[in-house]
Amino acid sequence: MLDTVPYAGIKKTADGSQRLLKQGIWLYFLLLLFEGALRKWFLPALATPLLLVRDPLALWLVFETWRRGLLPANFHMVGMVMIGIIGTYTALGLGHGSMAVAGYGARILLLHVPLIFVIGRIFNREDVLKVGKVTLWIAIPMALLIGLQFFSNQSAWVNRGVGGDVSGAGFSGALGYLRPPGTFSFTNGTTLFFAFVASYVCYFWLNPLGIHRTILIGATICLLVAIPLSISRGLFFHIGVSVFFALFATSRNPRYMGRMIAAVIGIGVVLTVLGNNSFFQIATSAFSARFETANMQEGGLGGVLLDRYLGGMVGALTESSEQPFFGYGIGMGTNVGSMLLTGKFTYLVSEGEWGRLIGELGPLMGIGVIILRISLIIKVGKASFRRLSEGDLLPWMMLSFGIMVFPQGQWSQPTSLGFCTLSIGLIIASLRTLSYEEK
Repeated sequence: MLDTVPYAGIKKTADGSQRLLKQGIWLYFLLLLFEGALRKWFLPALATPLLLVRDPLALWLVFETWRRGLLPANFHMVGMVMIGIIGTYTALGLGHGSMAVAGYGARILLLHVPLIFVIGRIFNREDVLKVGKVTLWIAIPMALLIGLQFFSNQSAWVNRGVGGDVSGAGFSGALGYLRPPGTFSFTNGTTLFFAFVASYVCYFWLNPLGIHRTILIGATICLLVAIPLSISRGLFFHIGVSVFFALFATSRNPRYMGRMIAAVIGIGVVLTVLGNNSFFQIATSAFSARFETANMQEGGLGGVLLDRYLGGMVGALTESSEQPFFGYGIGMGTNVGSMLLTGKFTYLVSEGEWGRLIGELGPLMGIGVIILRISLIIKVGKASFRRLSEGDLLPWMMLSFGIMVFPQGQWSQPTSLGFCTLSIGLIIASLRTLSYEEK
């Protein structure tokens, strides 16, 4: 699935059925970005069923791709699906015993993981670039929206919560300001979206062919503004990783150096101008206060990094022997699972993703999923690095986002699951080449 398709001899137009599958993937992408808006503002009465609005689409895409012989089996997909099936039986027979909870948990491995390979099979490099261009367009109104949410009261319409909750959708921030959720149901959507934007912004600055310069500059400004407005340390770290990947690519290919210098100078000018605006100063103060408070609580920058990326992972492995061999049951560690089992949202298993997997599935299957996730990101990482060595930057910059969200991203949360699925699928698709525009 990760093998590069030869450049020559590939048809540049898909038949009608393949176009339909591509349209289905585009719909999945758009629903990922705007399902929260439906649940909060436009169809609040349907907030609960809309939580799963992408699942029937994922089922159809996986089934149709498989039916047409376009989804060959591979080790990672088969392994995840088998664990999902076995985990359902052990949850019903040895765990929590709820079919609804088991089904909700199993759908992650049975639908969304195979969808990764559907995206990688149906999309190609040109599609990945189209997604990037659309993403940059959307970044501009998204930044305006989170700015409006940041400075508005929680009772304002733009801050309505899921189901039209008038208490607001903002989450813990600093200096009296709350983290804005944008069009998403929860604030993590804002972080993930703009981190996704960052990978494309870095790519298009180094390879501006095919993107309107005005849109690129506008999206870059909005990305910079989103950092303090989001009050999210996670977004700050994500962007730092994307910039590091871009700098590494530049060090290996000097022809990118001029573009990188121009981008750095431009960003410096933008930050200087923004720094003189009161709205940016207020947002920056809130972000700085949040950063400093969290650093004190978590033991400095090193503690923050370890806690946000490695801490929960290491702890889950060291404590795995304390879990039941077959776990407490798949789905029990999700918010929906806890609601179905106890009537309230709480962490019944673990707040961390690796701890949730091991707690739900037990040490054998839980660590099995973790190994499959790590081995898949390593595989696409190696393939992306090889393409970087050949002068192709796109898979490498997409990896800068995927490597942050896929190994330990929260699959129990629908928005995070969607971005994890999309990111790896797009990396695989970017390795399928119709043409090298950069060469």
